[in-house]
Amino acid sequence: MDTGIKIRQAGAADVPVVLGILDSAVVWLNGKGITAQWGTDPFTSRPKTVELVEQVVTEGSPWIAEIDGEPAGTLTLTPQPGTYVAPAAEPERYIRFLATDARFHGRGVGAALLAHAAEETRRLDISLLRVDCFAGSEGRLVAYYERQGFTRTEAFTVGDWPGQVLERRL
Repeated sequence: MDTGIKIRQAGAADVPVVLGILDSAVVWLNGKGITAQWGTDPFTSRPKTVELVEQVVTEGSPWIAEIDGEPAGTLTLTPQPGTYVAPAAEPERYIRFLATDARFHGRGVGAALLAHAAEETRRLDISLLRVDCFAGSEGRLVAYYERQGFTRTEAFTVGDWPGQVLERRL
C-alpha cells in the first residue's frame, strides 16, 4: 500500500522545518489535553530548546517525511541519547525529536519514520535502535512504541517528567 509518504535526508537548513513540525505537535498534544509531554509553549518560543534542536539536527542524521511535498514529520538519528539517558554499552542509533505535523496525524507518518530509522540503523551495521519518550498520559506513547516493535528498558525522570527508554534489536 502506497501511503504517499516520502522520506528525505534533511540538514541544518531544515531546522526551521523541524521546529515547525515540533510546534505543530505541541498544539496537537495540547488539543488532546496532553500538556505535560512537551509543555504548552511552542518550541520556537524557548531559546534553549531551539538551540538544542539546532545542535541535534546539525550533529545527527535528520530526516523529514513528506506527503505531497509538504513536511509531515521528522526525526533525527544520533549515535547516543541526550544527557539524561546513559549511552548503551554497544554501538547504537538513538531516535530524537520524532514528531508528526498535526495536519498529518493518523496517516502513518510516525510508523514510516520509525521503519526508516530501523533501515538506516541496519544499513550502518548497527543492531540497537533506542528511543525515549514521555511515560505519562497512561503510557499511551510507550504503548505506541511497543506496537512499533520496541521493548521497554529503563524508566527515568527529569524533574517531574516521567520517561521511558525503549529499544529495538535489529
